[in-house]
Amino acid sequence: MKASMIIAVAAAILAPAAMAAAPAAKGGISGEKIYSANCASCHGAGVLGAPKFGDKAAWGPRVKQGKEVLYTHALNGFKMMPPKGGNPGLKDDEVKAAIDYMAKS
Repeated sequence: MKASMIIAVAAAILAPAAMAAAPAAKGGISGEKIYSANCASCHGAGVLGAPKFGDKAAWGPRVKQGKEVLYTHALNGFKMMPPKGGNPGLKDDEVKAAIDYMAKS
């Protein structure tokens, strides 16, 4: 593997794990805040094939699979994405809120 690929993989896995879970907004969980604090490092740039935020062509087929499939992938990991995006401190509802936010983009 090239050094740049190793760095990208390490960043994708370790960066979110080093972050604390974003605090829930009063009255509910903010998917946008969870995304910004934990998911944007990969989904903002499409690291290792992650569907980019706002890319309707990439998200469309995933959304058609249903939210439960998206939630399962995000919670348990899928392909190169580790469980909970690499941040085990996130609660399931926080991960789901981030998925809902990204899927609407």
